[in-house]
Amino acid sequence: MAFVVTDNCIRCKYTDCVEVCPVDCFYEGPNFLAIHPDECIDCALCEPECPANAIFSEDEVPKGQEVFIELNAELAEKWPNITSMIEPLPDHKEWDGVPNKLQYLEK
Repeated sequence: MAFVVTDNCIRCKYTDCVEVCPVDCFYEGPNFLAIHPDECIDCALCEPECPANAIFSEDEVPKGQEVFIELNAELAEKWPNITSMIEPLPDHKEWDGVPNKLQYLEK
């Protein structure tokens, strides 16, 4: 079972999680990160590193955010791999904690 990046990553895009991933299974889009489910080894190192609390085990994705399970798989196939930490988006503090951000996801 893989880990999944969910709603609160949108428009924040912290990359602390990328820094600790032993298998480099994160992929970077314009304003969101995705985890490739076939590459994730379920080590759980990324989950506590996410300042936005946006990463969950696939079987613990919050109710109403299940769409992110498929979205991570889809976007990880399209986006480039990211293997090191970068700065979050400039207005990340304004967006951290804002609910229902799926409409802002840039694919």
